Amino acid sequence: MKCFNNVPAAGMVPLAKPAGDPDRSVLAIAGDDEGAKKTVTDFLDAIGYDAYDVGPLAEGWRYQRDTKAYAVFSQPGRPVKEDWLRRGLHAAVRYRDM
Repeated sequence: MKCFNNVPAAGMVPLAKPAGDPDRSVLAIAGDDEGAKKTVTDFLDAIGYDAYDVGPLAEGWRYQRDTKAYAVFSQPGRPVKEDWLRRGLHAAVRYRDM
């Protein structure tokens, strides 16, 4: 499972919002175990975030350092919307391809 690598710890508490809040942020998750993904999704919901399933762990590179999806949390206090995250994931370039 991969989660939390693209959000600074200091920004987690202020961005947490209840389900249905229009300013609720989304976090990317990737993993090979569907049960683990469900557990992580439920945990994220409990702490005030939505989950966006990137797919298998092999797709976790899409939100590594220096990718657009990694940088979506670069403006402290700004909620991260699913469409921003999705665009960043889609625009990702692997390090080896840079």
